[in-house]
Amino acid sequence: MPSRKVNFPVFDSDSHMYETREALTKYLPDHAKGTIRYVDIDGRTKIVVRDTISEFIPNPTFSVVAAPGAQEDYFRNGNPDGKSAREIMGKAMKSIPAFREPAARLEKMDELGVDYALLFPTLASLVEERLKDDPELTHDVIHALNEWMFEQWTFNYEDRIFATPVITLPIVDRAIEELHWCLERGARTVLVRPAPVPGFKGSRSFGFEEFDPFWQACVDAGIPVSMHASDSGYSEVLNIWEPASEYKPFAPTTGFRTAAMGSRAIEDAMTALTCHGTLSRVPDLKLLLIENGADWLPTLFRNLEQTYKKLPQLFLENPIEAFKRCVYVNPFWEDSYSDVVDLLGADHVLFGSDWPHPEGLQDPLSLIDSKLSGLSEEDIRKIMGGNMSKLLGIEAKVQVS
Repeated sequence: MPSRKVNFPVFDSDSHMYETREALTKYLPDHAKGTIRYVDIDGRTKIVVRDTISEFIPNPTFSVVAAPGAQEDYFRNGNPDGKSAREIMGKAMKSIPAFREPAARLEKMDELGVDYALLFPTLASLVEERLKDDPELTHDVIHALNEWMFEQWTFNYEDRIFATPVITLPIVDRAIEELHWCLERGARTVLVRPAPVPGFKGSRSFGFEEFDPFWQACVDAGIPVSMHASDSGYSEVLNIWEPASEYKPFAPTTGFRTAAMGSRAIEDAMTALTCHGTLSRVPDLKLLLIENGADWLPTLFRNLEQTYKKLPQLFLENPIEAFKRCVYVNPFWEDSYSDVVDLLGADHVLFGSDWPHPEGLQDPLSLIDSKLSGLSEEDIRKIMGGNMSKLLGIEAKVQVS
């Protein structure tokens, strides 16, 4: 049962599915068969991307997972006893239907007191980085995932669960084609990785003008674009300091990667979209920053302010004003929501529980008392659901009695 009841609709902007084993393989075109495989190593199943085993997600079948909210105490109070990752995760559990199927998920949402949810894939976070030297193949694999997602979840399940298809950007025309495919099937938002865009001639910023047709197509369709934390490729930078074959977020070998990685990916992504002009050339664009935290915002604003003061001729408008107009932020649940409200205004702050991930909240509604108690009732309503409902064009009402 939820920790409390509320008299307004709750919209969780950050919830997840655990994909089945066929999610990335069922709809692969013939020429791409074998790109994604699964192998058993010493009794454990691992995912193989183009003949390279990935450890990015330890159990890519999600048959056994950490319990929802298993790391709550870790993120709330730290780790004074120096526990291992396994000790922090606690006892694992077998995946339940609510992690895999929409009808069961709806029942679980009712139990948790959540009326609506934006649903993101989990396994998809590893795909683009491991295929970045083959743009055509990247588009093929992402489309296969979207076909599976639509079949398994739909993009709008009973006007309450909104699964979020992925758009990869290397070939802009294919990105726009994929966008229209998703829109025709009811998508209310799409997921774009906050990272440099790979291409045939190397990577580039998605803030460059060549991507404006995609961003404008999203505006014309009346949908926001979601940017959820992912593997944004920053292990290549960190490998200069501490060589490693692959970034393993669940098995850090030293404190360096945790400290150095920080919020660099999302901060750089938003710096690029602002300074390269997208937010000003496409002023009606709406971006939802999901599970990227918010403690990096003051640093970004300070850097933008100083740069604009020195080089105003390089901007079409004040970059901070552009950011505040276009961007909506879902802080980590352990962040200070009041600080983010002071910075952006309550209209641009979103609630997200990260359920059922272990770093999320076991009881999503507990956020109200733990982080929002100092805010006005109106601001709480906006953050807990009103803002998301408006962004997705939903006439929200309380579903859970």
